[in-house]
Amino acid sequence: MIALLLVLLLALALFGLGFAVKLLWWVALFVLVVWLIGFVARSVDGAGSRSRWYRW
Repeated sequence: MIALLLVLLLALALFGLGFAVKLLWWVALFVLVVWLIGFVARSVDGAGSRSRWYRW
């Protein structure tokens, strides 16, 4: 009985971890897209200035 509960708990933990990792991949992809849009928008602004599009 305890072994069955441990296996069930392990399966639940791995499912949760898999969901979290997949969610983090989507977040990383979103951040990459936002960065690329900012990079492209900065490089085609035509002002010729060396300003950055981000405020770090």
